[in-house]
Amino acid sequence: MLNPPLMSGPYRLHYQFQSARNQVSLRALLDRYVDVLWEPGSHKYNVTSFVGELDEVLLGAESFTDEMMDTLTGALRKRGNSNATINRKMAALSKLLKKAQKMGDIQGLPEFKRLKEKAGRIRFLEPEEENRLFAAISEKSELYGRFCIFLIDTGARLGEGIGLRWQDMNQDRVTFWLTKSGKSRSVPLTERAAAAIQASERKRRGPFTSIVQAKFRAAWNEAKQEVGLGSEPDVVPHILRHTCASRLVQGGIDIRRVQTWLGHQTLQMTMRYAHLASGDLDVCVPVLEHAARIKAP
Repeated sequence: MLNPPLMSGPYRLHYQFQSARNQVSLRALLDRYVDVLWEPGSHKYNVTSFVGELDEVLLGAESFTDEMMDTLTGALRKRGNSNATINRKMAALSKLLKKAQKMGDIQGLPEFKRLKEKAGRIRFLEPEEENRLFAAISEKSELYGRFCIFLIDTGARLGEGIGLRWQDMNQDRVTFWLTKSGKSRSVPLTERAAAAIQASERKRRGPFTSIVQAKFRAAWNEAKQEVGLGSEPDVVPHILRHTCASRLVQGGIDIRRVQTWLGHQTLQMTMRYAHLASGDLDVCVPVLEHAARIKAP
């Protein structure tokens, strides 16, 4: 069994999970399995933060039950967390506890119920916005400018693009091995995306491996302010992935292919872009108008 280490600071865990022979802290479980379950990067950092927050919310609890899950959900909502945010935190908790149960550290698991998420408005870049923003970013760093082109034309996440290796490229396509879903996917390259890759020096392991996310985001935010988009909270680097998906749907690509391109685990995630294909419905109007004319006296 896992013996919880001595800890101090804001993430000291007070809540204990009862195992067969002793008590195992949530923080101790994270320390043991975080490197096994999550790749290095921003997601791993977020998971660590989630555990600290859940520790605070569950302070003083003596058992982890389905009722406690309701208490946890209510507490997170009072803190202003949306259903989508709560789902992400619960998913991290579920993944950790499933691993702990499999390894014999805890007994039994509470039921994790996914909350219904609202279909919020998706912001994507118009071509003119892309030109202005990319020009401003390129002035700060030619590498960052090429990276943006690669992301918007492949729909890759930041971590996927930075983690790309030279051996992951085969002629006119790339394969992403380090993905959020854990499943690899390959996508073909546009001419400018291929050019963005080839312009990188081959001294490093991959075309964009020298990029540090924090520095890239800082440059992005500066450029965003310079081109008049500073007041828009949705204009973050992830908007490049949204823009790629939106352009595919608006261009007539069916949802299933878009799902495969983006590497979404469920079609529901891709359906957020389905409304952009509403132009396909225009052919319905003449049919209805024809029927109305026939029935008119």
